[in-house]
Amino acid sequence: MAKVIVGATPFEGHVGPVLTVAADLVRRGHDVVVYTGSRFEARALGTGARFQPLPPEADLDDRRLDSLFPLRATLPPGPAQLSFDFETFFLGQLPAQVRGLRALLARFPADVVVGELGFWSIPVLSLAAPPRERPTLVTLGSVPLLIQSADTPPFGAGLPPTPGEEARARNRAMNAEVRQLFAELQSFGAATLASLGVPIPDYLFDVPFRHTDHYLQLTVPSFEYPRADLPEHLRFVGTLPPPASRTYAEPAWWPELSADQPVVVVTQGTVANTDLTELVVPTVRALADLDVLVVAATARPDGPELVRRALIDVPDNVRLAGYVPFDRLLPHADALVTNGGYGGVQTALYHGVPLVVAGASEDKPEVAARVEWSGTGVNLHTGRPSPTEVRAAVRTVLSDPGYRAQAGIMAKEIGQHQPFDTIAEIIDASTIR
Repeated sequence: MAKVIVGATPFEGHVGPVLTVAADLVRRGHDVVVYTGSRFEARALGTGARFQPLPPEADLDDRRLDSLFPLRATLPPGPAQLSFDFETFFLGQLPAQVRGLRALLARFPADVVVGELGFWSIPVLSLAAPPRERPTLVTLGSVPLLIQSADTPPFGAGLPPTPGEEARARNRAMNAEVRQLFAELQSFGAATLASLGVPIPDYLFDVPFRHTDHYLQLTVPSFEYPRADLPEHLRFVGTLPPPASRTYAEPAWWPELSADQPVVVVTQGTVANTDLTELVVPTVRALADLDVLVVAATARPDGPELVRRALIDVPDNVRLAGYVPFDRLLPHADALVTNGGYGGVQTALYHGVPLVVAGASEDKPEVAARVEWSGTGVNLHTGRPSPTEVRAAVRTVLSDPGYRAQAGIMAKEIGQHQPFDTIAEIIDASTIR
């Protein structure tokens, strides 16, 4: 039995994957402590693990970010918002996060620390001591690869790669421009890490990729742009299976999912769902007169009522819902309309469901670009599409069998990977080193 700490920035999309991993490690008999925000305590304990909250200075509530940090709401998606997020949520909370982790390690000497990309304590531990003097470090990649490469345009451009030396020269030039664009953030990161007694030896956004023992990207190679210069410790391990729902009460309309009518699911995920008029409402309007059953999975208790207010009249072919577990819903779906959350897209592909993606914030444009590049769906290139745009995209995905076929090929590739086994092998090896 190994002692394992799993840690995450206290945001829903960051915490979900580590809780899934924690549950599997507990099932395998390991002693696990979850280290993240206090609002996730009940869910962490539900995995069978123990729980340690982040120090108060780092214990954020991602449901209240705009009210706690009103400046963020005024920043457009892109470099300005990304810089704010890193300075405020990732680097800004890092000293407290590291202090709490070191205190936890002093009384719970873990063999392994598992964290997601935003859990910057992992590169700090990696830079602070050689492998023999610290736990084995495992980073889970739950967003598209940010690491710079001569083979791809920089993260954030939303551009797919093109072959040839001319393209590589362009990529190198664009990467240099991006490094200059984030020069102030680089300095902020260097000062933050220096305060913790470690250097910043690389471009800021490359640090979590290069300074860990095992970087496990939670997708398959066919969903990510090919690169010849990735670190050797970076591996594609497949998509985490969606957690099995056990207590969900199926609504009265559930049998309709098994009828002959195509099923289109629309969601804005669990975080970027504050304004449902961005995607859910336009999709409902767009598909109102099509011969499809529309399930609006709003992922919030008041979601159905908010959609009703926006629409006045709910179309007959629409079923409004709050939280619906995707492990039950997506096997019935013929298409998923989404704002591009990485986890939701991977879950759709796990089930072989083609996609229509409309995302503008965080990593969502890059997720949408990879959906388009991989042939598994349509990228609307906006976070607030019109009903006309959504309607055309959905009709394209439903009528062109190539999207469904490509999503099915991706699902087969996902099925060939066993991410839990890969993580378990690393854990087992750590106890005999």
